[in-house]
Amino acid sequence: MTVTISRLYDNYADAQRAVTNLEAAGVPHSDLSIVANNSDNWYSTDRKVDRDRDGVDDRAEGAGAGAGIGAGLGGAAGLLTGLGLLAIPGLGPVVAAGWLASTAVGAAAGAATGGVIGALTQAGVSEEDAPLYAEGVRRGGTLVSARVADADRARLEAILDQSSVNLRERRAEWQKSGWESFDPSGTAYSAEDVRKERQLYGAGLR
Repeated sequence: MTVTISRLYDNYADAQRAVTNLEAAGVPHSDLSIVANNSDNWYSTDRKVDRDRDGVDDRAEGAGAGAGIGAGLGGAAGLLTGLGLLAIPGLGPVVAAGWLASTAVGAAAGAATGGVIGALTQAGVSEEDAPLYAEGVRRGGTLVSARVADADRARLEAILDQSSVNLRERRAEWQKSGWESFDPSGTAYSAEDVRKERQLYGAGLR
């Protein structure tokens, strides 16, 4: 049986490492999806993406890491080389790749209820967690989702858990400021909104 596992990250670099580690663990990039907030235009097709500030374009770095792992795993970091810019209602501009992004965009285009939440719940994410993931991306985070065999779930969740956001704690923080639930018709966060949100949790851009 296949299940969907997801985690939210405060910055793209942590999510990137999670994707690379999952692919290294044998998860094909066709079963992975990433949706990252791009309100601050960190990702652009005409300029270098260097969020870990090591002087190397993260996209090329991801592809290089994949090549170094070996053909036996199908070339890790394949998903990261396919990133593209999208607009998803309620989230605003995002950088995304994979099956979840495609489902969410298709749902929005067809006026299906839920958008990204509908895509998540359709994939098996709980109705409790799906709005939290969507809100996390809206506020500047990055969502990684993977379709995996149930027998591998615990092993692969342990990989995703590294540097991920504790959803329950984060929801409690949001609720202190009056947040109730994700609103797909709400205003997308601006670059300044995202900057302030990241400062609250010491996330930075890393």
